[in-house]
Amino acid sequence: MNFEPDINENDILTLGKEVLDALLRDHTTGENIFWATSDYECLGEGYGYKKPILPELVTGENNKVVMPRVLKSKEQQTSRAKDMAEVFTPSWVCNAQNNLVDEAWFGRKDVFNTTSDDGKAWEATADPITFPEGKTWKDYVRATRMEITCGEAPYLVSRYDTTTGEPIPLQQRIGMLDRKLRVVSENTTTSGEWLEMTQEAYKNIYGFEWQGDNLLLAREALLTSFIEYYQAKFGKAPLQKSILYIAYIISWNVWQMDGLKGVVPDSCKNGEIVIEHDLFGDTEKKVYCQGCQQDTIKGHNGIYCLIRDWGNKDPKTGENNRKIRYIDLIK
Repeated sequence: MNFEPDINENDILTLGKEVLDALLRDHTTGENIFWATSDYECLGEGYGYKKPILPELVTGENNKVVMPRVLKSKEQQTSRAKDMAEVFTPSWVCNAQNNLVDEAWFGRKDVFNTTSDDGKAWEATADPITFPEGKTWKDYVRATRMEITCGEAPYLVSRYDTTTGEPIPLQQRIGMLDRKLRVVSENTTTSGEWLEMTQEAYKNIYGFEWQGDNLLLAREALLTSFIEYYQAKFGKAPLQKSILYIAYIISWNVWQMDGLKGVVPDSCKNGEIVIEHDLFGDTEKKVYCQGCQQDTIKGHNGIYCLIRDWGNKDPKTGENNRKIRYIDLIK
């Protein structure tokens, strides 16, 4: 079967409606992620900027509506770069920068691959990854990584070359999550062990993105990578319940956010009229966002985004995997 950079939403739907629903979920608002781009408005009412991305809008005959950047026309690519500051990052640049992250963690170079003189090609190291004194493979899997303004998440998973659209073989992939999954596969034997540590890997990979279509592409790429690595390790597809749980983790860890404000995009109120209720009746009042006016990351009246602090209990409720505001992580 020929490789396609575009992950078909109809194929996601065959994994179960619950899986696609999870990939479209926004846990901060309790609703679906929304388009947050005007690129699709010509397709009809449901594709407006502030409209939620619903399954029927991207499946069936609409399964080609959302496509990765490499398959878009040059005109579309230029428009996205101009209007939304969408940055294109070649895969070799992602590899070079991810190598620097690992060089700092391992204390040595060329851990996962060696690069050509110009840095634009690479070859994966053949031997299993070895770890420095005082650190284990599980430490690496649990090391937190984040791709900010992640777009289609080329720093996290690298199923294809972002320049050409050509597939990257599993053993040559260079994303931060790809590297964790390689380590998991090299150090586990049973499906249960692999799934346990793979879930840990996913819980320690984060990313956020403004535009809903890019976010969906990123989430789909992370989920498809899970299936591909499992099949490579065990020669069969993972169970549906395992796929659904990974989709659930992804829906928390890769989320929709205005990275400059820490809120759901366009959720701040500026000049909007609200009704205040008190003992003397209803009063109309214009509301302005202090954070927006002062151009700071704090003090916004928008909806601050929530993420999961996996494995840690909420000190107030005792709930595992506590919910925290992303903004509260910023010192």
